[in-house]
Amino acid sequence: MTLRAALLLAGLLWPMLVWPGVAAAVEPPALASCPPGLPATTQCWRGRDANGAFLLLARPENWHGGLVTHVYGGPRMSAPAADSTDEDLLRYSEFLAEGWAWASTSRRRAGFGIRSGGEDALAARRIAGEVLGSVRFSLLHGQSWGGAVAAKAIETLNEAGQDGTRPWQAALLTSAVLAGPTRAYDMRVDLRAAWQAICGTHPRPEEPQYLVTLGLARGQRMTREELMSRYLACTGADLAPEARTPAQRRALADLSAASRVPEAAIPAHLVWATMVFADIGWRLMEGRSAFGNRDVRYAGTSDDAGLNARIPRIVPDADAAARLAADGDPTGAVAIPVLTLHGIGDMTVFVEHQSAYRETLERAGNGHLLLQVFTDEIEHSKLSGPIYAAAAAALRSWAETRRRPGAAELQGRCEASAITTLGPCRILPDYRPQPWEARVNPR
Repeated sequence: MTLRAALLLAGLLWPMLVWPGVAAAVEPPALASCPPGLPATTQCWRGRDANGAFLLLARPENWHGGLVTHVYGGPRMSAPAADSTDEDLLRYSEFLAEGWAWASTSRRRAGFGIRSGGEDALAARRIAGEVLGSVRFSLLHGQSWGGAVAAKAIETLNEAGQDGTRPWQAALLTSAVLAGPTRAYDMRVDLRAAWQAICGTHPRPEEPQYLVTLGLARGQRMTREELMSRYLACTGADLAPEARTPAQRRALADLSAASRVPEAAIPAHLVWATMVFADIGWRLMEGRSAFGNRDVRYAGTSDDAGLNARIPRIVPDADAAARLAADGDPTGAVAIPVLTLHGIGDMTVFVEHQSAYRETLERAGNGHLLLQVFTDEIEHSKLSGPIYAAAAAALRSWAETRRRPGAAELQGRCEASAITTLGPCRILPDYRPQPWEARVNPR
């Protein structure tokens, strides 16, 4: 081992970054404790990049030179912390078990920001390459909203460096938000608008009024518990169906019909459409709405005509919508293999996001760089364990041999991984999701 390598390993020397556009870290990664539960032979490093984002790097004893840069979902609304991605490393420990090193970032701040999230992931990737040693293959993994970050990053931040190598040679997008932020949250827009017509308590009449697509009134704070108390008062969702009042039963059914969000998933979508909408509306858009529902016709409720007459109609601000599109709408301009995994029963991120993404890549002439694989699962945060290692191995083979795999091949790889990683392989090789507009109210 060279002196430079030894100093890097000990965290006593900060390397010169090869790629342009990323400044030096404020706290160079140093050897540190790993999240409890990982094998004792795993090495971990912790530090902070130049923008203040916390870094977690990990290398297993059986490292084969592959690196996974992980982008978590959310966006999280709590302040970044040193342990922000510990849970993610444990959740996706299948990568480590199969010899992949790991790099993750807390991101520089809480809240929405697809491009800045991609920049933080790129910083983590480049720092990991210097700290860990020779990375032979680099994979970007985006989960949920992190998939939106990753999808944009491979379009805009994946240029080759001086040696001709791109930061990432392939991308794995799991349960990912891929319709683009200008339309990905239309069901949440419809949920907030329908809420005011049906429940009328978010905001209440005596509270400051605002466009519901702004999430909250300017400067207002609301806890999840307070929001849920309003939700339960209107719908009785915490009661057995027979214990609810007729008005509560009708409200719950109508909210689901108008938004097309399953009843069981309404609370999570309502929280997102409150907290994150407020972050987008007030911090990013200065009080202008990037979302709207002006021409939506709501159907399937107990009184469609009455609902459509009462529902608040919002016209998106053109500049705000354009800024949101620039921040995160995918264009399909990818140059590396992309594999997506999605459970068809996912109630948090509808599987129809995949239809929207495929159309985007095909319009750009890059449909041949996309493989979409679907599983018979309802989970969102984590699919069955063996499929992650299988997908990573398939992507590496695809990038290195230029031979695009199929769903059947991934099934075989998954079954082989299942020997050491518990979990079923429930791939549906012939499944194809319906179009985006068939699942979300058309605009």
